[in-house]
Amino acid sequence: MWQRTAMRRSLSLVVVAMVMAGACSDGGKDEASTETTTPEVAILDQALNCDPLDERACLLPWPNDAFTRPDATTATGRRLDIQPDSTPLNAQGVAIDVTDQNRADGFSPGSAILTFVPDLDVEATGIAPSTDIGASLNEDAPVIVLDTTTGERVAYWGELDAQAPAGEQLLMIHPATSLPEGHHFVVGMRNLRDSTNTIIPRESAFQAAIDGNPEPPERAGTFRELLASLNADGINIDELYLAWDFTVASAESLSGRLLHMRELAYSELGEGPPAFTVTGESEKRNVRKVDGTFLVPNFLTGDGGPGSTFTLDDDGMPQRNVEQPDYVAEFHCVLPLAAPEPVPGVVYGHGLLGTRMEVDTLEFAAEFGWLGACATDEIGMSTADVPNLANILGDLSHFNEQADRLQQGLLNQQFLGRLMNSPTGFPRSAAFQNFAGRPLLLAGTTQFVGNSQGGVMGGAASAISSEWSRVVLGVPGINYSVLLHRSSQWPVFQSIADVAYTDPVDRVLAIQLIQLLWDRGENDGSAQHLTNDPYPGIEAKHVLLIEAFGDHQVSNVST
Repeated sequence: MWQRTAMRRSLSLVVVAMVMAGACSDGGKDEASTETTTPEVAILDQALNCDPLDERACLLPWPNDAFTRPDATTATGRRLDIQPDSTPLNAQGVAIDVTDQNRADGFSPGSAILTFVPDLDVEATGIAPSTDIGASLNEDAPVIVLDTTTGERVAYWGELDAQAPAGEQLLMIHPATSLPEGHHFVVGMRNLRDSTNTIIPRESAFQAAIDGNPEPPERAGTFRELLASLNADGINIDELYLAWDFTVASAESLSGRLLHMRELAYSELGEGPPAFTVTGESEKRNVRKVDGTFLVPNFLTGDGGPGSTFTLDDDGMPQRNVEQPDYVAEFHCVLPLAAPEPVPGVVYGHGLLGTRMEVDTLEFAAEFGWLGACATDEIGMSTADVPNLANILGDLSHFNEQADRLQQGLLNQQFLGRLMNSPTGFPRSAAFQNFAGRPLLLAGTTQFVGNSQGGVMGGAASAISSEWSRVVLGVPGINYSVLLHRSSQWPVFQSIADVAYTDPVDRVLAIQLIQLLWDRGENDGSAQHLTNDPYPGIEAKHVLLIEAFGDHQVSNVST
């Protein structure tokens, strides 16, 4: 039966304090179709509450077009339709609200492919590990991820959930590249083995589907088509343990909100800089530090602080806040006083739950006269967000509060770049000039550098940017649902999340549900438009990606 654990516990204030004290900061493209298409596979007109193919949890297997419905208004022809009584419950018995997720027209391009296989031995089965991704494309690979839009198999690596106890571990198949936007996929699993090397028999629900008698009966067409796709790829249907299909969200679904905000903000801004105010200056060792604020169109409720969200119009797009139309963003800059000529500028992305003050790590570069650098808080995942993050971890229904702030933060970074680029922005201010009145920053030369969290979000900030063309992503990752449980910084947050969501399978599914929102503000949702196929009106970027081998905070598999 589907398990939904609902133990009642209150979150400990001690744990919340631990999170607040422990939050510290870290120092080739597939073709994607965004045209309106309907997958060839026939799919149910109504989404299922639970898929009987995998009874361990309601949303397994995942991702799964059984949890979508037809929608001719979307780019994929589908829309997520995850039922409210199918999502994981927290310790207070509250199911995750997926209203915002259900606005998407498909699943995450970085989705982990999940199912529960009793007694599975990954090594005996021969599922490709992260150290041998190429094996996933072997003719006899036990797991097949087939892109039916292109007819090609997808490379991946697989594992059992290392954090779950034995007997409760999900099989997790991680795509080795972002799944192309808008494409349709079929997953096939065959010849799965236990520790004695014995083939694990398929469950009765899938046997019924193969026999043409699925539950509900309306799924018969779906299974005929997906089994035909696998058979055409050379897969012996008699060897299958399980098969299902899913659709990846379109570019419009993943980045539409952010691009909409950007378009409105820039149409109002025109060719000039946003308004700004200098609030403080200090000088030391040929370096001037400047603090201040600048105005950005506010698409969040209230003043845009932690806990705020978008107000959406009838098309699901963020609306400008009428009562408080401007977000007051803060900046901190380090500038070279001794440089003989104006120097290039850098917009800096800070580390995990940090602040703009981390741009001081580039003080040495300013002291030597190489560059000037400015930063603004990456709101949504900044120090100011930590108290609200503790509440979100206890009830992931509120994750849109984090995801929406992330997108406003990415827009804020664009406006900071404009202030550095525009001759009438920072370069015109006395605080950004030397003692002779010469600008310290060279207008029009701004680039981007992000480290750790700044790298994880820096690809998204850069994919939508017309303010810079060259990008350094230091120790980044893609996506959060992959890197989260591998990070040495996760346990302090896990101490809240695991109390709230007690079932090990629910914990994994919960992260996949919030990844659908996270995509809108991190690399996962925009990587396919960073160095190739840029968004309209935005140039492709030149990216230097830096990996730290053996990184305990952002794992190499995510980098």
